Amino acid sequence: MMRKSEYALWALLVVAVIAAGSTMVSLARSPSAEAANSEIYKQLDLFGEVLERVRKGYVEEPENEKLIESAINGMLAALDPHSAYLNLDNYEDMRVQTKGRFGGLGIEVTMEDGLVKVISPIADTPADKAGILSGDLITKIDDENVRGMNLQDAVEKMRGEVDTPITLMILREGQDDLMKFTFNRGMIEINPVKYSAEGGDVGYIRITSFNEQTTEKLVKAVNDLKEELGPNLKGYIIDLRNNPGGLLDQAIAVSDAFLDQGAIVSTRGRNNEDVQKEFARKGDITDGKPIVVLINGGSASASEIVAGALKDLKRATVIGTQSFGKGSVQTIIPLGSANGALRLTTARYYTPKNVSIQAKGITPDIVVEEELPEDIKKREELIGTRGEANLRGHLKNEGLEEGKEEKSGSSSYVPEDKTKDTQLIYGLEILRGTKSVDTELKQKAEAPSKSEAAN
Repeated sequence: MMRKSEYALWALLVVAVIAAGSTMVSLARSPSAEAANSEIYKQLDLFGEVLERVRKGYVEEPENEKLIESAINGMLAALDPHSAYLNLDNYEDMRVQTKGRFGGLGIEVTMEDGLVKVISPIADTPADKAGILSGDLITKIDDENVRGMNLQDAVEKMRGEVDTPITLMILREGQDDLMKFTFNRGMIEINPVKYSAEGGDVGYIRITSFNEQTTEKLVKAVNDLKEELGPNLKGYIIDLRNNPGGLLDQAIAVSDAFLDQGAIVSTRGRNNEDVQKEFARKGDITDGKPIVVLINGGSASASEIVAGALKDLKRATVIGTQSFGKGSVQTIIPLGSANGALRLTTARYYTPKNVSIQAKGITPDIVVEEELPEDIKKREELIGTRGEANLRGHLKNEGLEEGKEEKSGSSSYVPEDKTKDTQLIYGLEILRGTKSVDTELKQKAEAPSKSEAAN
């Protein structure tokens, strides 16, 4: 068994192999660089020896490609939890997710008892038109048994070029025999924005991710709600709960959509000169209507940028629980047509008040917790909630006070029934004026002094 320290060293050497060609010239320019260059060659020699011994002496013949890929991933994992090597398949999947468009069927799926279960078909997609229903179990994809596949494999087989045929065998509750569906794939859009009118006076907008479609869909949502609610519109709830993030430029654009001025976010790389600031431009698409932002322990990265900007600039009241705390930026670096890409952490980001939320998260203006079902409550009592601060090898928060423990994240539970959604209900009451933000913030500020007085 290889110990972790040995694995990390091996991974480091693989990167040295890859980087040697590009670093050799610059390393030879000074005595210190020459010493570093000499050390790299020593490590390369060691790597070469280890690699050859593994290839020749391992109990089974290893796959060279898998050895190298695993070694690269091991090295990147030693940097932080978000840097990684993306092979061709993973790189393509990431590009599909960020574009928000792909050739496929139009179904949301999960795995259940070894089969692919349809959560729901997306309206007006090939699957919907073919008659696929929520709860259907997919047993075969083009005559290949689903049992034994993982979810990613199944999803990849269902995706493909637009207008190419696919055959699914479906097990449906109430039907004795398997049902066969043959139809063509279509262009599917991942809709990252869902919206509705709540009670005839509040626009509810849920942003599930930040892909290339997010800002465009947000603008449409706001315009549709304006038209539907008319003069009765009191304000908007922007629900960022369980939004894992996505594209930085979309987080900036979404924040800008609600602002007329002010800094949105700044990013800082390794060097002092690697600082970029993004500012809002005039043009608030909501015409200055009040906004409530909902966050929880599943709100991370890009969603924290939006919540942080709107909170710091006092454009919105943030309600919910502590967010995840991912305050770093990853750059995707293509490695050639046959080699996938490198996802590398290249910067930290800071809110308009120059605060890093890395391993800390966004603290809501008003903390409101959901009533947890008994099974989830017991699980969280047993293992706790997880945030960036719990991830092994995470970047430290440079602004954290000395002696203060890093802590981020909170429960990510959101009830499906809106009538039981405490955070949403609280936000609606704020917008409708049945609760006062000033009163709630004042009570929050006074709470510690009351506690101290009681002691």
